[in-house]
Parts: sequence; C-alpha cells; structure tokens
Amino acid sequence: MDLTITEAGQLQVASAGAPPVVLHPIWLRERLPDASVIDPKTGQRLEEAAETPADLRVTAAQIDGAITFSDGFATHLPAAWLARAIGGRGAQGHHVHWDGTLDSADFPSADLNDVQGDPAALSDLLRGLDAYGFAVVRGVPIEMDGAIELANLFGPIRMTNWGGIADVKAIPNAYDLTMTPRHLEPHSDNPYRDPVPGYILLHCLVNDADGGDSTLVDGYHAAAILRREDPEAFAALAQTDVTFRYHDETAFLEHDCPLIETNAAGDVVQIRYNNRTEMVGRLPVEQLDRYYAARAAFWKLIAPASPLTLRFRLQPGELMMMDNYRLLHGRTGYTLNTGSRHMRQCYLDRDTVGSRRRLLQPA
Repeated sequence: MDLTITEAGQLQVASAGAPPVVLHPIWLRERLPDASVIDPKTGQRLEEAAETPADLRVTAAQIDGAITFSDGFATHLPAAWLARAIGGRGAQGHHVHWDGTLDSADFPSADLNDVQGDPAALSDLLRGLDAYGFAVVRGVPIEMDGAIELANLFGPIRMTNWGGIADVKAIPNAYDLTMTPRHLEPHSDNPYRDPVPGYILLHCLVNDADGGDSTLVDGYHAAAILRREDPEAFAALAQTDVTFRYHDETAFLEHDCPLIETNAAGDVVQIRYNNRTEMVGRLPVEQLDRYYAARAAFWKLIAPASPLTLRFRLQPGELMMMDNYRLLHGRTGYTLNTGSRHMRQCYLDRDTVGSRRRLLQPA
C-alpha cells in the first residue's frame, strides 16, 4: 500500500488492483487503535469525538509506523488495521434469491441435537438462514413448548399481546383468521409493531388434515423483480407510508411505515405485507391511484399462484425459522373433518439472532 497526504490533509491509500481510497482525518482519528482513543477491552471510544477540531489534518503517515495529526496527536498506523479500513465493511450475509422451484433438498436445515451440541453446526444453520431467509430444524420435541429448545440457543423470545408461545390452530369463535382453517394469503407478521419481530419460529405438533401446506415467498426477490420491471411501482411502495393497525380488547397497535423499506443506499431491508391489518390513509387521490396500482403489481408477484411461491408441508417435530423482514408466509386451507393441524409459534428479535450469527462467524 502507498500512502499520500492530500492538500486538504486527508490520507490517500493506494493498493494494487484497486482505486485509491481517501480517508478523512477525523474518521481516522476516531478509529485508530490507540488506547487513549479506543478502550482496548470494551472497544468503546474514550474521547469526545464532537470536540475533535473540525480542521484536523494528517501531517505525516507511514504504514506500520507513526501517523501524526495537526493538533499534535500521534499514534501507530498498523498495516493490518489499514487494510481492513480501506476494505470497507464486509457484507453481513449473502442473500440467495429463490422462487417456487427451490428443491426441498436445498433448504437450509439441521437436527436440533446437532445445533445444540456443535457450534459449527449452529453457525452453518444461521448462515443458511441469513442466505435464504428461512431454515428447517428437525427433531424438535413434540411438546407444547418444544420450540424453546431452539429459542434458548439465541436468547429470550419476544413477548407480545399473544404471550410467549402461542397456538396456531382452528378454535371456536376465533379472534384472528390464523385461528381458523381458512387459507392465509402471503403476509409478514406484526407490521403494526415497532420494531417488528425479526424472526418467526413455527413448530409443528400435528399436521394430518387435508390441506394446511406452508407457503413462502422471498420478498426480497419479489421486490427486486418489481424494481427492475416497474420502477415507478417500486418507488410508490417504498415512498408511501401506510398504517398497519391491530386492535382488540387487550391491545391497540399501530405503525406508519412503507410496504417496502429501503436504507440510505437504496437496498431493500424490510418487506411489510399484511392485507388483514393494512389501513391506507386518506392520501391525495393521485397518490392513492399510484399506490393501489403498485400494490396490485406487487401482489401479482407474491400471490399463491405466482411462480415465486414455494409450497411444502411441515411434519410433526419440524420447526421452521423465518426472517419476518424478508419472507411472506401463508398456508393453504385445511379440512378439520379429515384430521387436525396444530402449530406453536413464537418470535425472536432480529438483533438477538444476528448477534449469535456474528459471534459464531467472526470477520
């Protein structure tokens, strides 16, 4: 690597086969691994960054030697640290887009005993979960709270107005369509919450009725297709806040947010689709026209008859873990007089699962 100090006092780093990278002096000062700036044990900053001189400049720099600044501060510039700095932040995972042709043999999967006893097996499972947005765990105890066996590998489950682990089965006088044998359209869970639960754990206890197959759609894939084929529709869904609402005797939950959420770089980071709870506000007529047309275009991509829809059947003792920011899940209807379908479901927060994955897969 070759170092050059620009006229503005910035550090320019050139390495073979890559364009030069210019590093801001304050950015450097805040991050250099000096014990007077960054606590070696906690990794937390000791200096008040906002008090760093706004006109700070790099005055001298040498790889694996000294780097000095215009305010007199000097420290060591490690080559390994600099290489990581100009490499930027590595991707946290690689999203594999898939459609209804995904073979069950390619599903990310593992046995519960393996992931409980082998950190490498758990790491592989979480890598697959991150890539595909879902994973199937076999050998989960066919007990009411059997899902806790897996959840305990990550941390506490997310408590909601449904409690901790809730039944997903048909009941008399159902208070939610989930509790009926009706088919469920593709949807994300709890978009009316802030934050939305990050992962769903769906544990199968019984599934011998006619029907009741699980359906999944890769929402990131659907959004990418929409952006490519109809950019105006994509923009309408990404730029229009709608209200998702759930209201019963015990809870009144409401969240205003877009159906497709992007970050500052334009990357899709969350899909919210829930026909049962979406309440579009009284927006200008022209804006509503655009939104409704865009929503219809997205629906065509994710509808149960769409080629993007994956359909399969969970067996007793299997648990499906789903990324609720990415996947849209549903089921086919089922007939109670031919058997029963009993699932148990709980949630995990996104940072809980992400933390476990990063600890097992250090950079």
